[in-house]
This record gives sequence, C-alpha cells and structure tokens, in this order.
Amino acid sequence: MDSRISRIRSKLAKVPYQVQRSHSMGAERHAFRVGPRISCAQADVFEGEHHIELPSAYRKFLVELGGSGAGPFYGLLPLEECRLFTMDRQPPDGTPRGFHHVNHPDALQGDLFLHIIEMGCTDLCLIGVTGPLAGRMLTGSADGFWSPNVSSTQDFLSWYERWLDHMRDGKDNDALGLTSPATVASAPWGPRARVRKILWSQAAEC
Repeated sequence: MDSRISRIRSKLAKVPYQVQRSHSMGAERHAFRVGPRISCAQADVFEGEHHIELPSAYRKFLVELGGSGAGPFYGLLPLEECRLFTMDRQPPDGTPRGFHHVNHPDALQGDLFLHIIEMGCTDLCLIGVTGPLAGRMLTGSADGFWSPNVSSTQDFLSWYERWLDHMRDGKDNDALGLTSPATVASAPWGPRARVRKILWSQAAEC
C-alpha cells in the first residue's frame, strides 16, 4: 500500500475536529466521509468500457480508501458518474479554453480528462488520463469562462493530501476551495457580517 493512503486516512479522520481549519467549500454535502471502496474488478470494468487506464494514484484511492465522498469542493463523484472530456482549442481572440464531453459533436480528438470532482455549474475538476498531463489534477470551465489551472502536485494523492494539509493549517486556497478562518470572519456571509445585520435590525426596531 502507498504510505500516503494511511496518512490521508488519518488526516481525514481528524479534519472535522480541527477548530482552526479552513472552510472547505461543499463540505456540508460530504461531511468529510468517503463512500465505499470499489473493487479492482469494478475499476477494470470502467477502464474496459472507456478504453482507458485510470491514473495509478487515483485508482489506489478508489480501491484502498473510498470510492466517492470527501474531497475538495463538493467531493468525489462515484466512478460510474465520471465522464471523459477533451479540452477545446485556444480561441483566436485569446479567451480561455473550455471543455467538451467526448461524445459531443464539437469535441476534439485530443488528450482525455476525467471529471472526478463536483464543483457546481459548468466548472470542472478533472484528472488527466492521456497526454502530457496524465495523472495531473486541473480545474477549468466547460464554457471557457476562466482559464484551466493545472495543479503543481504530481498526482491525485499528493493533490488530495495538500487539500487536507492546507485545510488543517487554516490557509486560503481558491484552487482547492478553501477559505481561511480570517477570511471567513470578514466575508459578507461570515459571522461578523451576520452579527452586524442582527445589530442593525435591533437598532431599527428601537
């Protein structure tokens, strides 16, 4: 077993009890719990049906730790809900590239990316399956609203552990959906803003 699996399992178990941790977007949905592990046979079937090989570190996570649930943003999608995408060409006007599902008529015959994390709307969190970005994590917008962002981590397990470490340390990290306690406190939706709203409401009633 990859030693990172046991480290991640331990860190994930501690996260809900870390008072000074960052707020992780979407955590209310998965509550830092992973779903049942998948079997090697299930992974093999998915690979056979899609004619791909799952990146090794990602496959290890699914088989040895959990097949869905806890993760950055709204969490890991079950493997059967993951879909393959290709990246669009760079538009002539220099606007950001988007992505198309491989079965879309406008999809290019290029490198493949698997949508594995739910971000909401048309935003995508993907892992490279083929090409120079195979095994790397990246985020992007299917509609090209913002430029794709490739993580500096080398594989899924390193990326996932970074999420846990930055959350534990109370860091801001937009690329992982993390907001530090200090930023949360001063945000328009944070506790200070809620207190001010209550005080203003009480003053208006006087």
